[in-house]
Amino acid sequence: MADLTTDFLGIKSPNPFWLASAPPTDKEYNVRRAFEAGWGGVVWKTLGSEGPPVVNVNGPRYGAIWGADRRLLGLNNIELITDRDLYTNLEEITRVKKDYPDRALIVSIMVPCDEESWKAILPLVEETGADGIELNFGCPHGMAERGMGSAVGQVPEYIQMVTEWCKKYYSKPVIVKLTPNITDIRKPAQAAKAGGADAVSLINTINSITSVNLDAMAPEPMIDGKGTHGGYCGPAVKPIAMNMVAEIARDPETHGLPISGIGGITTWRDAAEFMVLGAGNVQVCTAAMTYGFKVVQEMISGLSQWMDEKGYTATSDFIGKAVPNVTDWQYLNLNYVTKAQISQDDCIKCGRCYAACEDTSHQAIAMSADRTFTVKDEECVACNLCVNVCPVENCITMVEMAQGAVDPRTGREVGDYANWTTHPNNPSANVAAE
Repeated sequence: MADLTTDFLGIKSPNPFWLASAPPTDKEYNVRRAFEAGWGGVVWKTLGSEGPPVVNVNGPRYGAIWGADRRLLGLNNIELITDRDLYTNLEEITRVKKDYPDRALIVSIMVPCDEESWKAILPLVEETGADGIELNFGCPHGMAERGMGSAVGQVPEYIQMVTEWCKKYYSKPVIVKLTPNITDIRKPAQAAKAGGADAVSLINTINSITSVNLDAMAPEPMIDGKGTHGGYCGPAVKPIAMNMVAEIARDPETHGLPISGIGGITTWRDAAEFMVLGAGNVQVCTAAMTYGFKVVQEMISGLSQWMDEKGYTATSDFIGKAVPNVTDWQYLNLNYVTKAQISQDDCIKCGRCYAACEDTSHQAIAMSADRTFTVKDEECVACNLCVNVCPVENCITMVEMAQGAVDPRTGREVGDYANWTTHPNNPSANVAAE
């Protein structure tokens, strides 16, 4: 049986599934329920300083994007960091960690961007016995307007500075949570590493407005006729998150920096995809808020079964395994040629592939009088659009052409791209030129 035990920064947990810092980790009651359900760790909802109290809105805090079947695709929230007393949180953290020593417990922190504020709170957190801290440099709403959250995470110099303070006043692992609301995610990751961060976690939520009430003429969620931007999360952000994780994992300046992957993880497969792209573990929020804490049991069983099928005995066997295959466009092989193929046994004759290709692509699908759809190889550029719009899984597949066969579209032999040896897309040509 696969062993899901994860060692992240020396912090061991029975599985790689942690709850992200968010409403599900706001208090002792929730966290105990999460651990009883099987979560390997939690990041406690972000603590603030002893200063003025945090006051959340008492109206709707969430906006949403749904699929056609009402499945929740994206969640927008305007909730701030914890509005509960600092010392109440610290007492609860201490009790929970004592009762669940085998689970990872990380404390998220966000305080003003000055050394004294960090110096004051870090010893208090260390006394709880928590396994580490996560610096919330990602929250895009509310706190950012006060010079915290993403206002810090968008400035690499601030990231490095605050990380250095934390390493100075705190003896356990420091994880820096990065904002996606930035042009190049590698820069803040490099700054975190330069500041001595033990790891980075990403992504935090994306700045967003999910919908507008066209009667009240205000964004939703709406508070007394007004709305604001919030943080977007859920399955819809997964592609953005995975790209950013991969960019950090393959950047020579941050290569080897541990990563905790966050962003739309709903199933074991989502988690596995993040992990092969370089994440040492994953953090989940929206899935738990949608389906409840027991969703982790499906994640655990699914990942375990997949590992058994693939022959992986530990998560370390596959972490980062896909990173070498993430490359830049210029290094893709232009000699690789495929063509679409439609299974007539599976086709339901809906015509989606024909409409999409005829109207918006390369006119490479023919329709007969009896609505039989076939691919015109001489026109097919293998764009894959027909596969993606077809409602029947595996009805349309992309079939690789054999080396030496003549591509009817170009008239060239497959594997004999004209001037490929000197083409700028060929990495070996670049090497030769240099």
